[in-house]
Amino acid sequence: MGQWGQPYGGAPLPQEPSSPVRPYTVTGGRTAPRMRLALEALVSSATSTHLDLSGRPPEYRAISALCRQVRSVAEVSAMLRIPLGVVRVVIADMVAEGLVHVHQPQLDAGKPDLNLLERVLSGLRRL
Repeated sequence: MGQWGQPYGGAPLPQEPSSPVRPYTVTGGRTAPRMRLALEALVSSATSTHLDLSGRPPEYRAISALCRQVRSVAEVSAMLRIPLGVVRVVIADMVAEGLVHVHQPQLDAGKPDLNLLERVLSGLRRL
């Protein structure tokens, strides 16, 4: 078990930190991601199970393990109990390193995709 909690799919499951210090160190003090990252953007792991991420922060390992199944940014935050702002910064960093792929939603003339809204509603009902 790591500093953040119990294992989740071979990676530690971060828990609510008791102070803002841990999220600050995870993001290097940054509060905004390096790329535009929608809450409903879908994240998938670009790493295989045999890739050694032991030198990476526990958040990288947890996100990589969780996103072996495609998840939204909001789901990653909720499931790992990491603040949304921190998750967005970490995922953007992981994209830059080629560890995850992000699939941004395409909004047509400001109108949300009905299929996307139905998937979000379905996901919320499952929670």
